[in-house]
Amino acid sequence: MAAISCALSLSGLRSNFSGETLGTSICSSSSSASGNLPLRVICKESRIGKRPVEVPKSVNVVLQGPNLSVKGPLGELTRYYPREVSLTRDESGRIVVTRALETRRARQMHGLFRTLTDNMVVGVSQGFEKKLQMVGVGYRATVEPTEIILNVGFSHPVKIKIPDGISVKVEENTRITVSGRDKCAVGQFAAIIRSWRPPEPYKGKGIKYADEVIRRKEGKAGKKK
Repeated sequence: MAAISCALSLSGLRSNFSGETLGTSICSSSSSASGNLPLRVICKESRIGKRPVEVPKSVNVVLQGPNLSVKGPLGELTRYYPREVSLTRDESGRIVVTRALETRRARQMHGLFRTLTDNMVVGVSQGFEKKLQMVGVGYRATVEPTEIILNVGFSHPVKIKIPDGISVKVEENTRITVSGRDKCAVGQFAAIIRSWRPPEPYKGKGIKYADEVIRRKEGKAGKKK
């Protein structure tokens, strides 16, 4: 029978509001079956957060304290960074996101803000797009200069204003493409369009993402004769 011994040491416990750190160490565990195997758990850096962000030559990056501004062929994006993370640039010009504090909140934000930073660089250089498909008899969409008009089975057409920085294209009256430099804004506007007629599981009618798989349900069976 294996006997496992573990010692847990907590030091410097403090809440995020007061800025204290939380130190946790787990000592070794031993098993009579496999011998003494030391086990040590260490809070490592985020695998995503420690990866530098590549900056293309067509993108201009400006760091001013906690503010980051990136400008490229598709426009400009800015973001404010909290005190838990810091930004630097290495010798090759890549953006490096590091933790400024060793707190639980800082560890949570490390990988998140590295991903947001990469999305900013990709957005101003290549852009993002989200495709939707309309399924249903009479369902169609048209684009005006400042709005998109949906006919999705209501007694009246649905008019949605297109936000700044977002472009919408309609192909074959049923295929909608939402594109822009801000990934969050592109996804949000695509979700707004979809929310007017989400796909139903019986016949699949509605507005769905192009790569979305609708789990179909079997309808009520008729009375057997």
